[in-house]
Amino acid sequence: MRSKTLASIAVTAGLALAVSACGANTSSNTGGSTNTSTGSGTGAKVGVILPETKTSARWESFDKPLLEAALKAEGLDPDIQNAQGDVQKFSTLADGMINNGVKVLIIATPNSEVGASVAKKAQAQGIQVIDYDRLNTGGTSSYYVSFDNVKVGELQGQGLADALKDAPQGANVIEIEGAPTDNNATLFADGQKKILKPLYDSGKLKLVQSQPIDDWDNQKGGQVFEQILTGNGGKVDGVVAANDGLAGAIITVLKKVGLNGKVPVTGQDATPDGLQAVLLKDQYMTVFKPIKEEAEAAAKLAGFLAKGDTAGADKLASGVTKDTKASRDVKSVLLTSQLITRDKVKVVVDAGFVKASEICVAATQAACTELGIK
Repeated sequence: MRSKTLASIAVTAGLALAVSACGANTSSNTGGSTNTSTGSGTGAKVGVILPETKTSARWESFDKPLLEAALKAEGLDPDIQNAQGDVQKFSTLADGMINNGVKVLIIATPNSEVGASVAKKAQAQGIQVIDYDRLNTGGTSSYYVSFDNVKVGELQGQGLADALKDAPQGANVIEIEGAPTDNNATLFADGQKKILKPLYDSGKLKLVQSQPIDDWDNQKGGQVFEQILTGNGGKVDGVVAANDGLAGAIITVLKKVGLNGKVPVTGQDATPDGLQAVLLKDQYMTVFKPIKEEAEAAAKLAGFLAKGDTAGADKLASGVTKDTKASRDVKSVLLTSQLITRDKVKVVVDAGFVKASEICVAATQAACTELGIK
């Protein structure tokens, strides 16, 4: 178990700010792929645009193959491409799909502004638009498929609160949040606050600083964390990291100052790198979001919409998400996520989300054996 001793160390004034790119939590099979996935061409065309590959392994490793399989299972013809974090490329890809006559467009966007623009353009051509994973605030998409992202934040907050329950009064917490242009990042932070703000208000925990990171940039997140840590005299007892990629960059910094494994760090996405870090006790927890369920829900919704069955789509999207920017309610499918600590990593493997071989490497094999992961 993690030490309950207050982790605090003076960081030398000359501590370098550069963080190795190995802090980025991406898996080797993402490869920055831009390959198009296309179906058999026998069903209605559905366009899918994913946001990037740089900051998270999930989009190419999980969402892409799962969406392709789910859409084909619905008898649809998927065209799945990745914008690589480039908003202009995102728009160009969308234009191409619109011109190619897709019936439905599923978009996970780099930011809400480009997402809203694409949705408006598609809808003008009679194309139904589904916001996937990220709600494009201020937009017009008819449907939204994601997880309850406030709840995801609550799980992160609860994870840190559990890890620091025996820490001395006033334990120092640094928060490294996601992109301010991503509505999900806002929802994660809202959920975290529900758990952590009362602890800050009571003095049980002390919030040193909370900092969003543009574009979910892992390297920048590590640099910002290091600057905050240095400015706080090297004192930190817990870190809120909004996803596993940022957690990896933060852990790189903690290793430099001998605090890895002593300071609980949160995460999200249950990536192979993140799960390895949890097994090694460098990361306290991650959040498992069964992307297969998300992909299948989006595919079923697309199937209804491709056939013009809005009643079926509305029945499936029985939830509601408030778009505060546009002052409207968006019909939603909101799925459930799970807090994963070291003793629950096997749950993710048993669910088929990752293979044991992806996380049980030389450094973690003893932990895998201990926990029955094989």
